[in-house]
Amino acid sequence: MNVLTDNWSTYWHGFLGTLWLTLVSAALALALGVVVAGFRVSPVRPLRAFGTGWVTVLRNTPLTLLFFIVVLGLPRFDITLPFFTFAVLALGCYTSAFVCETLRSGVNTVPTGQGEAARSLGLTFAQTLGLVILPQAYRSVVAPLGSVMIALAKNTAIAGSFSVVELLGTYRTINELGYGIVWTFVWIALGYLILTLAISALFNLLERRVAVSR
Repeated sequence: MNVLTDNWSTYWHGFLGTLWLTLVSAALALALGVVVAGFRVSPVRPLRAFGTGWVTVLRNTPLTLLFFIVVLGLPRFDITLPFFTFAVLALGCYTSAFVCETLRSGVNTVPTGQGEAARSLGLTFAQTLGLVILPQAYRSVVAPLGSVMIALAKNTAIAGSFSVVELLGTYRTINELGYGIVWTFVWIALGYLILTLAISALFNLLERRVAVSR
């Protein structure tokens, strides 16, 4: 217990760093995921090709490699940003590919008659997708989206290797002070457990609410 009490400030700042990184990256991933999912089901061939390429490349690229590309590659084009922003870009873009495919699977569960009815009323593709298709698709993918967000929270651990303050990176500071490495990681694991359980509880609540509204 003294590992936690003696280093509470270090653990707390690391936990807040992981929490904030998860929230901002999740917002970016959801925004990009919705857009790319729209591209994937778009009747416009270049948009479908872009969406397919985005998902294929990002889902098959190791996240650590993507971090290196963002952190080391963008500055070569005179794009200099804080390491936190680089981490958000890497995590958000990577996770957006999984959000996209989750949403697309939900879109496929919506009866085609819904889209045809919307088009018969004169709605554009964007209006049909945003007002008719996605709201219905969302109901069937709440649980899978929760799993994607939990994976995102755990993936933030990579950011500590790129000078971003987060929970896993606290072990270096605590280890240098001479504390046992086993208990150091026990408390780190507990922090991730708290975060992932909170995300799971949130999406379980959303799933129940959606089920009632049906």
